[in-house]
Amino acid sequence: MTTSAPAALRLPTELTHRQATACLRQLLRSMRAASAGSALVVDAAPLQVFDTSALAVLLEFRREALAAGRGFAVQGLPQALQGMAGLYGVDGLLAKAA
Repeated sequence: MTTSAPAALRLPTELTHRQATACLRQLLRSMRAASAGSALVVDAAPLQVFDTSALAVLLEFRREALAAGRGFAVQGLPQALQGMAGLYGVDGLLAKAA
């Protein structure tokens, strides 16, 4: 099986508890539409307004991607969200894209 180029998935500018379910659904739809075997790279750079729900979405999407045998990475994670991830001890689960 050959691994395809990573599929880039962009987060919205706002991701709080209010948008979390819809955002996760969209990410999962995009994962199913991406080429089989492709790594999934989530672009978090657009995030401007977020709460810990953004971490929950990223961690759940990571879990789903890995369960489907896909690679997972995040790029452009805002500094404040990196800080939250560190505070909760999950920063090691959000691998940075190369």
